Amino acid sequence: MRRLIAAFCLFGASAAFAGAQQYEPLSASVQAILRKAVVDHSPAPDSFRGAPLERANWLSAMSPRLMKRIPNDQDRYDTLKKIHYEATRAGLDPQLVLGLIQVESGFRQYAVSSAGARGYMQVMPFWVKLIGRPDDNLFDRNTSLRYGCTILRHYLDIEKGDLFRALGRYNGSLGKPEYPNMVRAAWQNQWAYEKPARLTESGR
Repeated sequence: MRRLIAAFCLFGASAAFAGAQQYEPLSASVQAILRKAVVDHSPAPDSFRGAPLERANWLSAMSPRLMKRIPNDQDRYDTLKKIHYEATRAGLDPQLVLGLIQVESGFRQYAVSSAGARGYMQVMPFWVKLIGRPDDNLFDRNTSLRYGCTILRHYLDIEKGDLFRALGRYNGSLGKPEYPNMVRAAWQNQWAYEKPARLTESGR
């Protein structure tokens, strides 16, 4: 397993390591909560909380790591900002979400797993019907990120914050260590981020 993780970290995800979230009946109240989370179109708050230096530092740290997968500068920055926003909105670490995407799809927008999971975050199609949004396109970047972060948050809530089990649910491999270990390795080795010493706007 250690060799597998080391190889993954060295060469990246050349192919999606996606599984399949398992269909589980949801109560009407949980369905309503998830639907509201997915369709919320309220004005987007600044996920960097109005700290332009923090935004610039984070983007400058993450962008070079994503350059090979998304060569276009504008697409890359837009994708990173959207990932940061959706992760923060769902109460997730943006670097964790980057690691999950790396493992799930290798940042390929139109990736499809053998089980039929789709898009950046490899969301299973049953979710659009379960949430009541059958026309949503899971290959759309923003839709995939919104669904994926919402679903991972849902699994974390079910598992009372246990990330190992929540990741297992996300991949459809609950109780098996391979997938959670892969995501943790990508998160810690490829997307780790330590905030620089706080600076004032003047740079002093």
